[in-house]
Order: sequence, then C-alpha cells, then structure tokens
Amino acid sequence: MYEQLTHYLNTQIKVSEDELKIILSFFKPLKLKKNELLVTHGQTSQRTFFVGKGCLRIFFINEEGQDATRYFAFEDQFATALASFITGEPSEEFMQAVEHSELLYITHKDFYHLLEIIPQWEKFYRHYLEKAYVNNTKRLMSFLTQDATEKYRQLLNENPIIVRRLPNKMVASYLNISQETLSRLKSKV
Repeated sequence: MYEQLTHYLNTQIKVSEDELKIILSFFKPLKLKKNELLVTHGQTSQRTFFVGKGCLRIFFINEEGQDATRYFAFEDQFATALASFITGEPSEEFMQAVEHSELLYITHKDFYHLLEIIPQWEKFYRHYLEKAYVNNTKRLMSFLTQDATEKYRQLLNENPIIVRRLPNKMVASYLNISQETLSRLKSKV
C-alpha cells in the first residue's frame, strides 16, 4: 500500500526522496471489515484515509432516517469527513467501509505538521481541497438542475465504478433517487 501512496503522491507533487520518506512515516495501516464505521455523527474527524483496497462511503442520515451519500472513495483516493477534519467540530457525516478495505491513515495533528515542514504538502492539500470543492459543487448543481435520468447518465460517464461495484441502494442514495427509479433507469439506459 505504501507503494500505491508513493505513486499517487508522485502524480500530485514533486518531493525529494527524504521528504517522501518523512511523509510516508506519518501514515499507518488500517484494515476494516465491510460496513465498519470510521466516523459517526457527532464524532470529530481526526484522520484522513488513503484507500489501498476497498471502498469508503461518506454519508448523512436525514430526519426521516434515510441515508444520503455524499462521496465514495475507491482505490488510490483520499477520504475524510472534511468539514469536521478542518474545523475540529463534531461531524454531521458518517464514514463507513462498504467493502473489506485496506487503508493508510494520517492523523490531523501529523497532517498539519507536514504542512509546516514540507512545502509541497501544502500544494498537495490545496489540490485535495480544490478537487473536493469542484466535486461537491458539481454534485450540488446536478441535484438542482438535472432529473434522475441525467444524473444517472452523468454518473455512468464520469464514475461508472460506483454503478459496477456497489449495491443499488447505495447508488440510489448517491444520486438522491429511489431504488425503484434507479432500477427503471438501469433497464432503460
């Protein structure tokens, strides 16, 4: 997994061998069983995770008790309950392994320490935040401007792994549509 993280970091930032060793030294391995929770509502998000194998899901539970998925992280992606990680406030989100997952994580304290000692880590973080902002803005726009068919087609074009690997219930939750609507769309599209 450290090789995966090394490869990923090298595609994002330019660091020396020594800087890379320092960065990697702060990451620890973690294995999770399917459905295991990493963050629950009300907890503070203290870690950021790199997915070596598996899938993480970040979701909310609304007042009716239904979940709404904000983000999936598959292999070679980072995930955290970002608002809580940044502010230190209790999370409104849950984070869960939806498959058996092998992760590397870095604590909030160590993440911010790297920002102080490795200039390129700041660039990495900026890229991470920009990507998260663009992703969240696109999702919000799709909820406000697209019907179910358009959202499903866009998902198939931009992120088909979600449809291929995950159960319909989670895909529907991600698209903010019912499972019945998703089933109809799958048969039509």
